[in-house]
Parts: sequence; structure tokens; C-alpha cells
Amino acid sequence: MLVGIAIGATRLPDGQLMAVLGLGDRPASPMIARIVFELRVPRVLLAALTGAGLALVGALLQTATRNELADPFLFGLSSGASAGAVAVITRLGDRLGNWTLPIAAFVGGLVSAIAVMLLLRLQQHKGAERIVISGLAISFLFGAMTNYLVFTGDQRAASAILFWSLGGLGLASWQNLWLAAAANLLLISFICLRWRSLDALLGGEQTAVSLGVQLTRLRSEVFLCCALATSALVALTGVIGFVGLMVPHLARPLCGVRHLPLLPLSAVIGALLLTAGDVLSRTLMAPQELPIGVITAGLGGVFVLMILFKR
Repeated sequence: MLVGIAIGATRLPDGQLMAVLGLGDRPASPMIARIVFELRVPRVLLAALTGAGLALVGALLQTATRNELADPFLFGLSSGASAGAVAVITRLGDRLGNWTLPIAAFVGGLVSAIAVMLLLRLQQHKGAERIVISGLAISFLFGAMTNYLVFTGDQRAASAILFWSLGGLGLASWQNLWLAAAANLLLISFICLRWRSLDALLGGEQTAVSLGVQLTRLRSEVFLCCALATSALVALTGVIGFVGLMVPHLARPLCGVRHLPLLPLSAVIGALLLTAGDVLSRTLMAPQELPIGVITAGLGGVFVLMILFKR
């Protein structure tokens, strides 16, 4: 995170970062202090909160669906958020000020989550694999809707749509960090209440039922919690893929599969991964910023290939 604060379009003179953070013996420049506290610190905090939140969502969904490739983007949550944001960019404009885009993305994510949950209710007695199929169906539908909006909308907004759909942390500010923090707080609260039931599900559906776990209720709670958290995060950062898929696989060899150690470690690794990805996005093509979703997608593709070859 300190590296993320130090690196950016404006190079900080030697010692100025330490001075701004109160660790140096020289006074800090007001301009440097403003760059650090108003631009870079909120951006780094948003990267860490988003990485932690997406990692927790991925771990929860992988347990609930018993699918090692489950992540928030497999279930249409990000597709719905993307459709909502694109609808605003191409049709409605900036009617609610700076909050227009986040609100539209959040509403789109909730609509997609409700659609998947309705399908889940209809398929509740037909196994966990039906959850994945339902999520894929909704994801493709919202993806088609997004492409239609892009094709028929204002072509001058194509660059903004492209950058948002590939993910970025440019919306980070002290005014909207509370939304990312609330998403993480929701996930942490749910984990504290239900980690024992999640552990029981690791032994299989029959084992969980014999231990008194109501599977349909647990899966609905997991999905609703993950949907709310993902919608809030995607509303601020755009579509950042593969973090929720990769991080739980990186954490399990270090701490095992039980959720009390797995989920906190996944959050830390997710925060580290996305913060490092943000540093790369600002340095690989400096002074131009590369969408962070490009970096995570590249890492995710290589990671999935490694899983395939390993097995």
C-alpha cells in the first residue's frame, strides 16, 4: 500500500512521502500532501477493500456451490452491474451527479441477483450445479443487453464504457469509500454468524443436513450477501474479474479449507493482489493508465491453465 501511494503520474521527491505521513524530519509540501491524501490514499484503500471483498465473495460462493471455479462474475452479478452503468452512460446521462454511475451499477447488480435467486428458488431441489447454470444464463442475458446498449447508444461514450467495463479505481474518493467498507463489513458479519454452517457444508450436502444445516436457506443467504457486496464494489470499480476465483485457491494450501482461517487470509491476499495490480496498471504504460481488469484477467487466465495442467 505504501508503494501504491508513492507511485503515480506525479513523482514524489525523495523524503516527501515520509514527511506527508509524519515520519520525516522535514515539513511536507502542501501540494504533495494534497496529492497523497486526496488522490492516492483513497485509491489504495479502495483497491485493498475491493480485493478483500471480491476474495471473500469468491470463497463463499465456491463453498456454497461446491464449485472450485465459482466467482461473482460466473453468476451474472457483474454483468448486471455493467448493464446498469452502460445504460446510464449511453442513455440517461449524469442526472444524479457523481453518484449516477455507482447507483446505476448497484441497481443493475441487484436486479441480476434477484433474477438468479428466483431461478434458484425454482431449482432448489435439483442440486448445486443448477445454481451455476442459472448464473450463467443471467450473465449471458445481461451481457447481450450491455452489447446492445453499446452498439445502439452514443458512440462518443465508447471509450468511457470500455474503461469502466475493464475495471478501474479512478472513482476512488473519501466520499464513496464507505460503500466499499460497508460491503466488507456485511461479508465479515455474515461470516462471523455462519462459518460453522459453511464448515459443515465442506463434508457434503448429506453431512451438512445431518448436522442441522438448512441448505436452501444457507445458499440463499450466501448468495444474497455476496450479491449485495459485489454490487457495491463493482459500482465503484467497474468489472474486475478473476480475483474471487484465484485468491481462495492461493489461500487454501497455506491454511486449509476451514473457513475461520481461510476467509481472513483470503481477504489479505485479495487486498495484496489488487493493490499490486493497481501499481502495475499505473506503471506498465505510464503516464497512461491501463485498466486493472486487463491485468487481473491475464493473471486469472494463466492461473486457470495452471490448475488444469496441475490436475
